[in-house]
Amino acid sequence: MAASDQLTIRRPDDWHVHLRDGDMLRLVAPYTARQFARAIIMPNLAPPVTTAEAAGAYRRRILDALPEGASFLPLMTCYLTDETDAQALEEGFLDGVFTAAKLYPAGATTNSAAGVTDINKLDPVFERMAKIGMPLLLHGEVTDPEVDVFDREAVFIERVLEPLLARVPGLKAVLEHITTGDAVDYVNAKAGSLGATITAHHLIINRNALFEGGMRPHNYCLPVAKRETHRLALRGAAISGAPWFFLGTDSAPHPIADKECDCGCAGIFTAPAALELYAQVFDEEGALDNLEGFASVFGAEFYGLPLNEGTVTLARGSAPDAGDGGVQPFHVGRDLNWRILDNPEERR
Repeated sequence: MAASDQLTIRRPDDWHVHLRDGDMLRLVAPYTARQFARAIIMPNLAPPVTTAEAAGAYRRRILDALPEGASFLPLMTCYLTDETDAQALEEGFLDGVFTAAKLYPAGATTNSAAGVTDINKLDPVFERMAKIGMPLLLHGEVTDPEVDVFDREAVFIERVLEPLLARVPGLKAVLEHITTGDAVDYVNAKAGSLGATITAHHLIINRNALFEGGMRPHNYCLPVAKRETHRLALRGAAISGAPWFFLGTDSAPHPIADKECDCGCAGIFTAPAALELYAQVFDEEGALDNLEGFASVFGAEFYGLPLNEGTVTLARGSAPDAGDGGVQPFHVGRDLNWRILDNPEERR
C-alpha cells in the first residue's frame, strides 16, 4: 500500500460524546473506545449526573461495558442545574471525578428538562469554576419559542454567551457542536479564550438532508443542521489549524423506533465510523495534514491534559458496516473512503 494511501496520527480524543446507559451503553461504548483514548462523557442521563458520587458510578459502568483489554479513559462531567452547589462542584473537580461541567438550557435537547432555567443565577458557580480552572461546556441554544430554531445558536451567542464571558472573566468555556458561521466568527474573535467542538455530521450535511425525498429522522439532531453556507464555514474552521477548534462527535444514539416516530428524538449516531468520517472531510478539503491537530492535539491542550502516546492508522478503503443493534449509524448508505487499520500487519 502506497504511503499516500495511509495516514498515522496520534491517538485522538472525543471531546463530546453520549454513551447512554444500560443496554445502549454496552452496545455503543466499544465503538468510541476502539478509536479514541479519552472522551468527555455527556451527563444527560435520566436522572442526570449531578453529583460526584453519580459520576463515579457512571464511570464504573462505562468501564465495565468495554471489551477486555480496551484502553479508554472516560472523562466525566457534571450536569448543572439551578441548584448546583459551587463547593460540591469544586470538590468533585479537585478530586479528579469531574473534568468539566455541562450547561444545558432547560428544554434545549434530550434529557435537558432539569437544565438551567436562568443562567444569571449560576454566576457564583461560574466564578468558582473560573477560579479553579474548571471548563464550562455549553449547549449553545436559546429555548425561547419565539426564536426560529435555525437562529437559536446565533441568538445564544448574543444574549447569553457574550454577557456571561463579560461577567465572569477568565472562565474557560467550550461552545459545543457549533453549527453556524456566526459561531465560527465568534470563537475566532476570542482567539483561544473560548474553545469549540465540531461534529462530523455538521461537516457533512446541511438542513436539506432532513427532507431529501421525505422526512429523514436519522439526520435530525440538536442543534439542527443549518444552511450550506454554515456547513462550509464549519469545514473551513475544522481544517484551519486554529487550535480553538477540536473534535467532538456528539454521537448520540437512539433506538430506531424512537427516531422513526411521531415525535422523534434528536441525535445522530456517528461513533462506529467517527474518525473515518472526519478523515473523509479533511481529505476532500485537501487538509489531511491538519487532521492530527484537530483530532489529537488541540482539545487536549485546551483542557490542559497530556497528549496521548499511541497512534491510529487509517487507510484508503471502505469502512466496515457496524452491527446496528437497533440503532442506525450515520454512515449507513454513505460511501466512506477511509477505514481504521485494526491489524498492525496491514500498516506500511
